[in-house]
Amino acid sequence: MEAITELINVDFSSVFAAVFIILVGLKAIVPLLEWAVEKLGLETKWMRRRREEHTLLVRTSQNLDALQKTHAQDMQKSDLHDKALQADVKKLTAMFIDKQIDDMRYEILNFSASLSAGHTYHREAFDHIMKLYHKYEKILSEHNLENGLVEESIKYIQEKYRESLNSSPKKEAI
Repeated sequence: MEAITELINVDFSSVFAAVFIILVGLKAIVPLLEWAVEKLGLETKWMRRRREEHTLLVRTSQNLDALQKTHAQDMQKSDLHDKALQADVKKLTAMFIDKQIDDMRYEILNFSASLSAGHTYHREAFDHIMKLYHKYEKILSEHNLENGLVEESIKYIQEKYRESLNSSPKKEAI
C-alpha cells in the first residue's frame, strides 16, 4: 500500500517534462551517431534499408522514363499505322465506287445496245434500268463525276419505252 501512496504523490508534470527532454536529446544525438557511423564507414540496418529504398526509387524513376519513351514511340507508330489504314480505306472506297459506276454503266449501255439490236423487254426491265440510272446519277453527283455516254443511251431507252407503251395492244371495253 505504501507503493500506491508514493505513486499518487508523484509529480506527473515533472515526469512528462523529463520524458520530453529525453526524447529531444535522443533526437539530437541520433544524427550525431549516424554521422559518426557514416564517417567510420560502418553501415547499420537502418542506413542500408534507407540506401536500398533510395536505389529502388532511382531505378523506378529510370524505368518510368524508359516506359514513357517507349509509349511515345508506340504512339507514333500507331499514328502512322492509322494514317496508312485510312489511306487504304480511301483507296478501297474509291475502287468500290469506280467498280459500282462501271457495273451500272455497263448494264445501262448493254440494255440500250440490246434494244437497238431489236430485242424487246417487259415493263419491269425498263423500270429496273430507270431506277439503276437514277442511282448511277446520284453516285456521280455525290462524287463530283460527270456522265457522258449513258445520257444518250437513257434517252434512247426512254424513247423505246414510250414506243412500246404506244404500240401495246389496248383491251376493248366490254
